[in-house]
Amino acid sequence: MAVKNIAIFEKDFDISYEIVNPTAKKDIVFLHGWGSNKSIMKNAFSNTLKNFRHIYIDMPGFGKTSNEYVLQTTDYVIIIDKFLQAIDSVPTAIAGHSYGGKVATLLKPQNLILLSTAGILEEKSLKVKLKIFFAKILNMLGLRNITKTFRSKDVESMNENMYETFKNVVNEDFTIYFKEFKNNALIFWGEEDTATSLQSGKKISQLIEKSTFKSYKGDHYFFCKNAEDIAKCIEDGIL
Repeated sequence: MAVKNIAIFEKDFDISYEIVNPTAKKDIVFLHGWGSNKSIMKNAFSNTLKNFRHIYIDMPGFGKTSNEYVLQTTDYVIIIDKFLQAIDSVPTAIAGHSYGGKVATLLKPQNLILLSTAGILEEKSLKVKLKIFFAKILNMLGLRNITKTFRSKDVESMNENMYETFKNVVNEDFTIYFKEFKNNALIFWGEEDTATSLQSGKKISQLIEKSTFKSYKGDHYFFCKNAEDIAKCIEDGIL
């Protein structure tokens, strides 16, 4: 593991990262999802894609990269872009899982790899709608501490800065960004995914003109059991 300090917007970030296959000539960057970290991506893919230098990153607020600020998705994009410049990386491909897929899309790599990415707004369940309704009422009554019991499992262990960041990014509609993406895209999905539905994956594939789509049996973390096949598809489909 290594750490690279990135200073931006008068803010400092000590980005924790790991590199696999350090002598390879082509770079592939892996960005984890919300509430996750680089380890899950490394555990899945480190033994694949031998012709690539793998760069696994803990984004600010996750894993071993701390965050003391309230951020937007565009901030994450700028931070990761500056980080890649700092380590002299011009990636051939960037792979993003869930929230990491949104960041990867905005980085506009030559080859975009999406793993059950977020970005398509889906109808909330009645249970979630009721939680939001009651949380708003309690906030209006000055009972903010009680609303913490309504928080998503994705943020229950987060500090207030990361909770505010989560609120900034959770309901973003990336339809226009997917539609505007003009490079090569490889999209992979879990058929039993309840966090980002299979229909969302198919919609993203329709929006990105130069894309291919493949689904697997599995949930939001389907790639953990299908990494070898995904890696072969990447090797075959990358430009």
